[in-house]
Amino acid sequence: MQKRLNIKEVAPNALKAMIGLETYLSKASISKTTKELIKIRASQINGCAYCINIHTQDAIKSGETNQRIFLLNAWREAEAIFTEEEKIVLAITEEMTLIHQKGLSDETYSNALQFFSETQIADIITAVITINLWNRVVLSTHLQIGQSLA
Repeated sequence: MQKRLNIKEVAPNALKAMIGLETYLSKASISKTTKELIKIRASQINGCAYCINIHTQDAIKSGETNQRIFLLNAWREAEAIFTEEEKIVLAITEEMTLIHQKGLSDETYSNALQFFSETQIADIITAVITINLWNRVVLSTHLQIGQSLA
Protein backbone atom coordinates (compact mmCIF):
# COMPACT_ATOMS: atom_id res chain seq x y z
CA MET A 1 0.00 0.00 0.00
CA GLN A 2 1.33 3.39 -1.00
CA LYS A 3 2.32 5.71 1.85
CA ARG A 4 0.12 8.78 1.93
CA LEU A 5 -0.07 12.07 3.73
CA ASN A 6 -0.07 12.53 7.48
CA ILE A 7 -3.12 14.68 8.23
CA LYS A 8 -1.53 16.09 11.39
CA GLU A 9 1.35 17.48 9.35
CA VAL A 10 -0.58 18.58 6.27
CA ALA A 11 -3.85 19.80 7.78
CA PRO A 12 -3.35 20.28 11.54
CA ASN A 13 -6.42 22.51 11.87
CA ALA A 14 -8.61 19.82 10.34
CA LEU A 15 -7.28 17.30 12.85
CA LYS A 16 -7.85 19.84 15.62
CA ALA A 17 -11.50 20.21 14.54
CA MET A 18 -11.93 16.42 14.53
CA ILE A 19 -10.47 16.23 18.02
CA GLY A 20 -12.96 18.95 18.99
CA LEU A 21 -15.79 16.58 18.07
CA GLU A 22 -14.21 13.90 20.27
CA THR A 23 -13.93 16.39 23.13
CA TYR A 24 -17.63 17.20 22.76
CA LEU A 25 -18.53 13.49 22.69
CA SER A 26 -16.47 12.77 25.81
CA LYS A 27 -19.01 14.85 27.72
CA ALA A 28 -22.08 13.83 25.71
CA SER A 29 -25.31 12.46 27.13
CA ILE A 30 -24.75 8.90 25.87
CA SER A 31 -22.82 6.18 27.68
CA LYS A 32 -19.27 5.07 26.92
CA THR A 33 -20.67 1.64 25.96
CA THR A 34 -23.04 3.24 23.46
CA LYS A 35 -20.22 5.30 21.94
CA GLU A 36 -17.98 2.25 21.57
CA LEU A 37 -20.75 0.15 19.98
CA ILE A 38 -21.28 2.96 17.46
CA LYS A 39 -17.56 3.21 16.73
CA ILE A 40 -17.07 -0.52 16.27
CA ARG A 41 -20.20 -1.08 14.16
CA ALA A 42 -19.57 1.83 11.79
CA SER A 43 -15.93 0.80 11.45
CA GLN A 44 -17.01 -2.77 10.61
CA ILE A 45 -19.31 -1.48 7.88
CA ASN A 46 -16.59 0.79 6.49
CA GLY A 47 -13.91 -1.90 6.69
CA CYS A 48 -11.62 0.25 8.84
CA ALA A 49 -9.31 -2.25 10.55
CA TYR A 50 -7.40 0.55 12.29
CA CYS A 51 -10.54 1.84 14.02
CA ILE A 52 -11.97 -1.62 14.74
CA ASN A 53 -8.69 -2.50 16.45
CA ILE A 54 -8.63 0.63 18.60
CA HIS A 55 -12.30 0.65 19.55
CA THR A 56 -12.62 -3.05 20.38
CA GLN A 57 -9.67 -2.62 22.75
CA ASP A 58 -11.25 0.52 24.25
CA ALA A 59 -14.59 -1.27 24.65
CA ILE A 60 -12.98 -4.21 26.45
CA LYS A 61 -11.10 -1.82 28.76
CA SER A 62 -14.46 -0.18 29.54
CA GLY A 63 -16.02 -3.51 30.50
CA GLU A 64 -17.58 -4.66 27.23
CA THR A 65 -17.63 -8.43 26.77
CA ASN A 66 -15.91 -10.32 23.98
CA GLN A 67 -19.19 -12.08 23.17
CA ARG A 68 -21.03 -8.83 22.45
CA ILE A 69 -18.15 -7.54 20.33
CA PHE A 70 -18.00 -10.81 18.38
CA LEU A 71 -21.75 -10.67 17.74
CA LEU A 72 -21.97 -6.98 16.93
CA ASN A 73 -22.06 -7.42 13.15
CA ALA A 74 -24.96 -9.88 13.63
CA TRP A 75 -26.83 -7.90 16.28
CA ARG A 76 -30.24 -8.44 14.71
CA GLU A 77 -29.85 -12.22 14.94
CA ALA A 78 -28.31 -12.02 18.43
CA GLU A 79 -31.15 -9.91 19.74
CA ALA A 80 -31.11 -11.29 23.30
CA ILE A 81 -27.53 -10.03 23.67
CA PHE A 82 -28.34 -6.34 23.08
CA THR A 83 -30.87 -4.10 24.84
CA GLU A 84 -33.70 -2.41 22.95
CA GLU A 85 -31.89 0.91 23.31
CA GLU A 86 -28.69 -0.58 21.88
CA LYS A 87 -30.61 -2.05 18.94
CA ILE A 88 -31.97 1.40 18.11
CA VAL A 89 -28.47 2.89 18.34
CA LEU A 90 -27.11 0.17 16.06
CA ALA A 91 -29.93 0.73 13.56
CA ILE A 92 -29.17 4.47 13.54
CA THR A 93 -25.46 3.70 13.09
CA GLU A 94 -26.10 1.40 10.14
CA GLU A 95 -28.62 3.67 8.41
CA MET A 96 -26.39 6.71 8.73
CA THR A 97 -23.19 4.88 7.76
CA LEU A 98 -24.98 3.47 4.72
CA ILE A 99 -26.64 6.82 4.05
CA HIS A 100 -26.59 6.28 0.30
CA GLN A 101 -29.20 3.52 0.73
CA LYS A 102 -31.95 5.52 2.44
CA GLY A 103 -30.46 7.49 5.30
CA LEU A 104 -31.92 7.62 8.77
CA SER A 105 -35.46 6.37 8.32
CA ASP A 106 -38.53 7.90 9.92
CA GLU A 107 -39.27 4.54 11.55
CA THR A 108 -35.86 4.31 13.22
CA TYR A 109 -36.00 7.95 14.31
CA SER A 110 -39.49 7.45 15.80
CA ASN A 111 -38.32 4.32 17.61
CA ALA A 112 -35.37 6.28 19.00
CA LEU A 113 -37.73 8.87 20.48
CA GLN A 114 -39.26 6.11 22.61
CA PHE A 115 -35.95 5.60 24.41
CA PHE A 116 -33.90 8.76 24.01
CA SER A 117 -34.32 12.51 24.42
CA GLU A 118 -33.67 14.75 21.43
CA THR A 119 -30.35 15.73 23.03
CA GLN A 120 -29.34 12.07 23.28
CA ILE A 121 -30.38 11.46 19.68
CA ALA A 122 -28.32 14.46 18.60
CA ASP A 123 -25.34 12.98 20.48
CA ILE A 124 -25.88 9.57 18.86
CA ILE A 125 -26.01 11.21 15.43
CA THR A 126 -22.86 13.21 16.22
CA ALA A 127 -21.07 10.04 17.36
CA VAL A 128 -21.99 8.26 14.12
CA ILE A 129 -20.88 11.21 12.00
CA THR A 130 -17.60 11.47 13.92
CA ILE A 131 -16.55 7.82 13.59
CA ASN A 132 -17.48 7.87 9.90
CA LEU A 133 -15.22 10.92 9.52
CA TRP A 134 -12.35 9.13 11.27
CA ASN A 135 -12.91 5.99 9.17
CA ARG A 136 -12.69 8.02 5.98
CA VAL A 137 -9.52 9.81 7.05
CA VAL A 138 -7.83 6.56 8.10
CA LEU A 139 -8.84 4.67 4.96
CA SER A 140 -7.97 7.56 2.64
CA THR A 141 -4.52 8.04 4.14
CA HIS A 142 -3.78 4.29 4.40
CA LEU A 143 -3.07 4.53 8.12
CA GLN A 144 -2.02 1.09 9.37
CA ILE A 145 -2.61 -0.61 12.71
CA GLY A 146 0.14 0.49 15.04
CA GLN A 147 0.74 3.82 13.34
CA SER A 148 -0.20 7.03 15.11
CA LEU A 149 -2.72 9.43 13.62
CA ALA A 150 -1.72 12.28 15.87
